[in-house]
Amino acid sequence: QVLLVESGGGSVQSGGSLLLSCEASGYTHSRSCMGWFRQVLGKAREGVAGICSDSRTQYADSVKGRFTISQDKAKNTLYLQMNSLKPEDTAVYYCALAYGDPWSLLSPTPFRVWGQGTQVTVSS
Repeated sequence: QVLLVESGGGSVQSGGSLLLSCEASGYTHSRSCMGWFRQVLGKAREGVAGICSDSRTQYADSVKGRFTISQDKAKNTLYLQMNSLKPEDTAVYYCALAYGDPWSLLSPTPFRVWGQGTQVTVSS
């Protein structure tokens, strides 16, 4: 059974930084992609950034230049370094796993396994 566990959320002031982590366990799949998504209550879940086993990455326009996605394959851990945070980045952040090579890493549809989410709150 695949399990994803996020950590690193919290509260910061505008302009601050946070590092989110997502530890994966229970799968060994050579071709896969992982992504970070976020959701505000009452709104649709949106893609933030994604990365594949071949190191291909994709970012939402709203976070380009501020967020960096990376992975440590030896530790089976996905990261999201978030800098220059803004109040509009406030959301519950989820990591997710997609098998194969989806054409978009920002659409939730191909992602089959999800973590429980971690809250990020940015105050002005």
